[in-house]
Amino acid sequence: MLEDGLSYPLRGDWIGRVLIGGVLGFLSFLLLPAIVVLGYLVRVLETTVEGAEDPPEFEDWGDLLVKGIVGTVITVAYTFVPVLAYLIVVFVVIGAGGAVGGDAGALVGALGVLLALAFLPVLFLVYYAVPAALTAYAVRDEIGAAFDVDLLKPTLLSTEYLVAIIMPLVVTFVLWIATGVLAITVVGLLLVPFLQFYGQVAVFRMFGSAFASESDDLDAGSAGSGGSTDVDPADPTGPSPN
Repeated sequence: MLEDGLSYPLRGDWIGRVLIGGVLGFLSFLLLPAIVVLGYLVRVLETTVEGAEDPPEFEDWGDLLVKGIVGTVITVAYTFVPVLAYLIVVFVVIGAGGAVGGDAGALVGALGVLLALAFLPVLFLVYYAVPAALTAYAVRDEIGAAFDVDLLKPTLLSTEYLVAIIMPLVVTFVLWIATGVLAITVVGLLLVPFLQFYGQVAVFRMFGSAFASESDDLDAGSAGSGGSTDVDPADPTGPSPN
């Protein structure tokens, strides 16, 4: 999976794609280009699950924009809600410690501090769930699929998905180092958006491959959404007649 992910962005007419992606990344401070890039990454997830070996081209820009907007909503929902709930719990516990006072208050306050230190695991859980949610949306083309627990659970609880999620972390860490090295010079700084786009495409390829290998229900749901046939989950050999 790692080798496939790293070679994936360089397949086909890769120069044109990387140039477009890098320019969009360079202009990401305008927000709209960043949304389009996210839409492209969602399309990478979609085509990966469908079995495509080459990255998609930058085409149908309106669709990329829509996918990017929906992808942003999904990411924000998965990030904002648990983080906000976590912060509320931490502040309530720390505040309760201050209100109680004495030894009991100190104990409650210490518990609040420990909860604050547990913030990194919370962020990892968000990072762990978002790729699966985005992939479910990408293939089903329904925002509700990103929050379908029955659809996501088999993948999220699998060892294979956990391993596949850790691999992109390694790639991202290496890219951070490379970005820091390039940023030393002006020319290198100009190359950073192109390197980052390459890394994003590689990482999302690995995300899509991991989800596809663990969620048979995803393809079944996608096939059944067309309305012409219904997939019988008890019979994996094919669709049953209406």
